[in-house]
Amino acid sequence: MEKSYNFRIMLRKEPEGGYTASVPSLPGCVTYGETIDEAIEMTREAVALYIESLIEHNEPVPSEEDVFEYNLQINALA
Repeated sequence: MEKSYNFRIMLRKEPEGGYTASVPSLPGCVTYGETIDEAIEMTREAVALYIESLIEHNEPVPSEEDVFEYNLQINALA
């Protein structure tokens, strides 16, 4: 039986080009793509493999059900 999961991903534009993508709820789940679309697709594959490994090892799959996101802006002297 298939189950659906939802995860936030963070995309960071890299100075040398491309995008690094990470999944905060899945420690160590980080990948890279030349474009945003490629980074998202690579993340989709990485998350699927990560979840597959958790299930194979009888470990719980994290949930973002109780996760709230807020962007904090701070003005600081540089």
